[in-house]
Amino acid sequence: MLTIRQKIGQLMFIGLQGTALSQEEKSFILDNAIGGVILFSRNISDIITLSKLMHDLHSLNKQLPTPLFIGVDMEGGRVHRLRDPFTIWPSVKKMSDLDSTTVAFDFAEFMGKELAAIGFNVNFAPSCDILTNPKNTVIGDRSPGSDPEHVAKISSAMARGYIKSGIIACAKHFPGHGDTLLDSHYDLPIQENTTLEMLDTREFIPFRKALRARVDMVMSAHILYPKIDPEWPATLSPKFMSILRDDFRYQKLIVTDDLGMKALTNKYSTEQIAVQALKCGVNMLLYCNEFHTPPLGLDAVEKALKDKVLKLETVEKSLDLVNSVKKEKLSNFKPLPLVDAQKIIGCEDHKNLAQNILDGVITKI
Repeated sequence: MLTIRQKIGQLMFIGLQGTALSQEEKSFILDNAIGGVILFSRNISDIITLSKLMHDLHSLNKQLPTPLFIGVDMEGGRVHRLRDPFTIWPSVKKMSDLDSTTVAFDFAEFMGKELAAIGFNVNFAPSCDILTNPKNTVIGDRSPGSDPEHVAKISSAMARGYIKSGIIACAKHFPGHGDTLLDSHYDLPIQENTTLEMLDTREFIPFRKALRARVDMVMSAHILYPKIDPEWPATLSPKFMSILRDDFRYQKLIVTDDLGMKALTNKYSTEQIAVQALKCGVNMLLYCNEFHTPPLGLDAVEKALKDKVLKLETVEKSLDLVNSVKKEKLSNFKPLPLVDAQKIIGCEDHKNLAQNILDGVITKI
């Protein structure tokens, strides 16, 4: 039987500090039944060290109520956490310029197979953002392009490729980060003139198609749309969560973008962010880089439940969704022995596809 605090912990992704799991991190994960971890370049050195970290993380599953989500941002191009001997993938834009759903599917499936081999089970991709603002360097070549239907076609093919590889895909950044100029890592983008009708005929199109591809996660964006919800950015907005749940009929997991971004922390406290995110309908809280914040979030949500600011049924409903996805996707998931993983990682077929994309060539692998 989980304690209240452990139920909350199941709704959290946390970052780790180094290339090895510290005793402090291990204790925090086990004591609070943390639901997932996310790795970044700081956690990844050589393949032997990464394999050891992965096996250490997976070994915690014996003492946890459900297996850990182990996630990473691997998009290709600029957002590429894994280096040699892993295949070095071109940007999504370079790939999507070939205008081939087969290439997009293979790109994601091959990338996913390498992730799964080493032990990742979640990739925070594909980006369903439409690059409607050419000055948007934050998204830029992370987007498949500027045409909604093209972005929908490519991103949904990628979602299917990740799913085929056994990786949980996450469509991001809902409702769409392509028309912004500010970087939400540092400030809150405000889309003053964007209406719901505009989103419906543009930004929503790739997300609708990705959801039909059966992605198990959607990531929210820290963007304020005053004409839709003048009070809360999308991550904290009941309006935007109801669009996903009621209008799109999406029944799987909604995860926040990093809750340590200044787009939120410049205006709200760590405690307020955690409570409001769950209150508005988000299922999982993502903490990437600020290692002191997950305990603060846990404390805040626990207090909000005690004070009746947040309903226990809200937490338990999210917990049921987490359990459902994990039961379906992670019951038999485990990293391969390193010697077997190395037969997949950076294999000839994968490197050939990456090179063909760089060369602008569509060749059946």
